[in-house]
Amino acid sequence: MSPSKRSQPKRIVVTGGAGFIGSNVVDHLAAGGHTVFAVDDMSRGREANLSRAVDSAGVHLEKLDVRAREFRSFVRTVAPDVVVHLAAQIDVRRAVQAPIDDADQNILGTLSVFEAARGADTQTVLIASSGGTIYGEPRKLPVGEDARSRPTTPYGISKRVLHDYASFYGAAYGLRTVLLALGNVYGPRQDPYGEAGVVAIFFGRMLRGETPVIYGDGSQVRDYVYVADVAEAFARAMDSDVAGGVNIATGKGTSVLELFKVCARTVRYKGRPSFEPARLGELQASVLDVGLAARTLGWKPKTGLAQGLKRTAAFLSE
Repeated sequence: MSPSKRSQPKRIVVTGGAGFIGSNVVDHLAAGGHTVFAVDDMSRGREANLSRAVDSAGVHLEKLDVRAREFRSFVRTVAPDVVVHLAAQIDVRRAVQAPIDDADQNILGTLSVFEAARGADTQTVLIASSGGTIYGEPRKLPVGEDARSRPTTPYGISKRVLHDYASFYGAAYGLRTVLLALGNVYGPRQDPYGEAGVVAIFFGRMLRGETPVIYGDGSQVRDYVYVADVAEAFARAMDSDVAGGVNIATGKGTSVLELFKVCARTVRYKGRPSFEPARLGELQASVLDVGLAARTLGWKPKTGLAQGLKRTAAFLSE
């Protein structure tokens, strides 16, 4: 990735741009001198997440559902160089309970993004895929991009099929698509009252003096990656010539029980968790091999878990 290529300002549409990951990506891209249009239907996004970027960096917020015809018209009008697609249904449990709704949002929503990009002659689309679900229960850890995909939930299936659609749009229309298979992303702006995002949920309950809940026995292992590092990965993917799937995580596994203990130490919480039955569709272990990201994007995670948790707790305490 040449410095000259990275320095060229671009017009970028970020879907889900007022959400947790989306707003952090918007901030990072705007700080790089790009013109950013954040699109969000505000079902989970918050205008407060973008208030600083709108005021200081001239970020534009458009309240639209990516499945709407108006979204495709908006993208044609903006004529972006890049579309970053983060708008999605993100709850694995909800997908298990309502697979049609999950497919509507995650598959049809992404197809609408592909069609919008094609209609606007956009050259690059970056998509948030799910490294924690598209591979299913891996036979060995860490799992690389070439591992056989065995998704076990509608959410994982909906994310996996996007890789096939991306290949089609590349072959048929020359659209360069990078699917960033993210680990368990955490950090500032994650919703402590949400249905997904165990770090924020743990901290939220601890800071409110409530009892955090662990589903199962807490031995489940996940790969937790800090949101600022994820934003940097999107920026590097945008400025690269890479296409296809790339894992974005840390390559290190942490059990839920261990995560609870580190979170408790971080905010000096003295209580114990309560335990409830494991949830349907939850994997036992997911840790991602991030060697390809290092080789092709020059990207490595910079933020250790302890440091990232301290930053997250400080944000939620405010």
